[in-house]
Amino acid sequence: MDLKLILISMLLGVWSYSSAQNEGNECTITFAKHCGECIQAGAKCGWCKDPVFLKQGETVSTRCDEVQSLMKRGCDISMIESPHGEQEILLNKTVTNRKKGAEKLKPEEITQIQPQRVSLTLRSGEPQSFDLKFKRAEDYPIDLYYLMDLSFSMKDDLENVKNLGTSLMLEMSKITSDFRIGFGSFVEKTVMPYISTTPAKLLNPCTGDQNCTSPFSYKNVLKLTSDGSKFNTLVGQQHISGNLDSPEGGFDAIMQVAVCGEHIGWRNVTRLLVFSTDAGFHFAGDGKLGGIVLPNDGKCHLENNIYTMSHYYDYPSIAHLVQKLSDNNIQTIFAVTEEFQPVYQELKNLIPKSAVGTLSANSSNVINLIIDAYNSLSSEVILENSKLPDGVTIAYTSRCKNGLISEGENGRRCSNISIGDEVMFTISVTSKGCPKQGKSETVKIKPLGFTEEVEIILNFICDCECHSEGEESSDICHFGNGTYECGACKCNEGRVGRLCECSSNDVATEDMDRTCRKDNSTDICSNNGDCVCGTCECKKRENPDERYSGQYCDCDNFNCDRSGNQLCGGHGRCDCKVCDCDPMWSGNACDCSLDNSTCMASNKQICNGRGVCECGTCSCTNPKFQGPTCETCPTCPGVCAEHKDCVQCRAFGTGEKKDTCEKDCNDFNLIKVKTRDKLPQPNDASYPVMHCKERDANDCWFYYTFAINNNTEKEVHVVDALDCPAGPDIVPIIAGVVVGIVLIGLALLLIWKLLMIIQDRREFAKFEKEKQNAKWDTQENPIYKSPINQFQNPSYGRKGTEL
Repeated sequence: MDLKLILISMLLGVWSYSSAQNEGNECTITFAKHCGECIQAGAKCGWCKDPVFLKQGETVSTRCDEVQSLMKRGCDISMIESPHGEQEILLNKTVTNRKKGAEKLKPEEITQIQPQRVSLTLRSGEPQSFDLKFKRAEDYPIDLYYLMDLSFSMKDDLENVKNLGTSLMLEMSKITSDFRIGFGSFVEKTVMPYISTTPAKLLNPCTGDQNCTSPFSYKNVLKLTSDGSKFNTLVGQQHISGNLDSPEGGFDAIMQVAVCGEHIGWRNVTRLLVFSTDAGFHFAGDGKLGGIVLPNDGKCHLENNIYTMSHYYDYPSIAHLVQKLSDNNIQTIFAVTEEFQPVYQELKNLIPKSAVGTLSANSSNVINLIIDAYNSLSSEVILENSKLPDGVTIAYTSRCKNGLISEGENGRRCSNISIGDEVMFTISVTSKGCPKQGKSETVKIKPLGFTEEVEIILNFICDCECHSEGEESSDICHFGNGTYECGACKCNEGRVGRLCECSSNDVATEDMDRTCRKDNSTDICSNNGDCVCGTCECKKRENPDERYSGQYCDCDNFNCDRSGNQLCGGHGRCDCKVCDCDPMWSGNACDCSLDNSTCMASNKQICNGRGVCECGTCSCTNPKFQGPTCETCPTCPGVCAEHKDCVQCRAFGTGEKKDTCEKDCNDFNLIKVKTRDKLPQPNDASYPVMHCKERDANDCWFYYTFAINNNTEKEVHVVDALDCPAGPDIVPIIAGVVVGIVLIGLALLLIWKLLMIIQDRREFAKFEKEKQNAKWDTQENPIYKSPINQFQNPSYGRKGTEL
């Protein structure tokens, strides 16, 4: 009975303390039973090892609290265990400052990454950071292996590749003085239905009089060498082969090139694999067509430089290839014809540090393609780490050229790096808990495609320093039922309580159960724990980051509101089902930012004086204004003229800003449409649209719309064709002038004729009128002379005429 009274008084003390203490404290909600558990609960947690620290009714777990809180509660700083992590640089060779033409160094003597080995001692929740420097070395050695498809369709390409060795040696000498080149070829698996297995076709798979070699899967023709003429000689002796289907067995060849380092002759330098083909590829699963079901084992199977297991193992998967290429630091250049360029572009997106180049019909441009692809690959550095121990995370922050700082996934990479450029990365390593009972782990970080790496040795702080001073089977711990360490009893298995005075196997009495029920409910420990010795022992969850807590296990840290699929929006802690927001955040899910800086307009006014700042986002009160700071008015006069030059340079490559277009005109999304009726209309958009019509220097009109979408991004839709005035048509103009002159001449002639007729008729009428008005007769006209003449015959009329 006395034991029950002691337990009840202890529980009442715990309840009174917890009511005054913030139960959301990550140190207190763990109910740590010893110092090691406490310091693993969080970076701010400390353990008071003062033997007289606990007050009446307090449990051992109350020794664990935030350091400042422990000091306020009366624990001297010298009695608080709160270790901190540390770091040590073990190997820190400076990066090589070597110029081309200087004394030749061995590959292992060239350093491009610094430091090379680091030791980190991690405490749970406390990140340790260090800087990593990368510098592209001048005149760095390069190994290039040319892997070529020798199916019949590549016949013309083989002729050009036969002279590749010396030509490529000459071009690569401009980049490095230490260059080696090798050659391999592939066709297809030597089983049906990939090739014809008839005896005649096995000897010569080509039709007609073509002289082809027997089909094969992969052949290592030339180990990496610095002798370009030897490359030309051996490649010149190669012959085209043939197969039945269009896709080729290139993946088998890539796998062997990656894993057969001794046969290929790879050095610990920059490794380039040029994969040249004019067809697609088979991948894992396609081998079933030929009765091959065993997965590719990713091992080397070259005998006499020929792949001998193509009939036995399936093609490798893309993921398998990615792993092997990455493990062996090989950068791949896919030199493919234009027809298959989209296919290999998608493949390139799955293989880090790879490039795709478009091969001409006969591979005549292969040298330029290789040089361009190498420059593209070597100008980008992407950091990759090996597998991390459970509970360990790594964060990257990059400081690239021009002061550009990136975090997250972009923090792993820097682009546009020239030879001699230095870039910096900040590596931050954090541990949650104590992986593998505190054993040391090793993590490696390296730039993809490079052989150099940083080795990080991780050590974990799992126990306090006072742990080594513990007294096992101490009489203080209820007759030796625990180890007395760090001012408290660490109970043996099966024992619980402040002094290990209770057995976890004891049957709970009704009185003990009552102390485990909240508000006299019927649920013991809120159904989230067990009542052990009158005290709730909360259940463990599968996710170690999720915990039940509280006197009655009625609290937890995983049932709070979420925002953006993150607990408490990622800006707070879940304390007893309620979000405890970080400074400058509020709301049930801590998704409302109190920082007004994101609402500050360029004129230093909140939301440009045309809105209110709600949760870090402007809510514009004037519907005419939009944008993140209510500064954009898509329907205001002048928005068309403001964006005219940028629309002109981005859509048509002309205008005043065509030379600075990329720099000055990247603040909006440009979408081209075919015709004006495809432009957004006010009635089919959920946001205001401004229609614009502008004229360029050639008097051509172009049409576009300006709007801000629902994501507050500027959108410009532009008709991709200019509306230019048509030039004059000379022939119709000349014909029109000639016809006009003729018609005018005819019209003038007709007018003249008409006037003459009118004049004649007037004169004739006048004559007739005067004639009618004459008062004399024609016979009486004094000037009239008769047309008749009379003559008298003198002999006419006489009576007897004498003869």
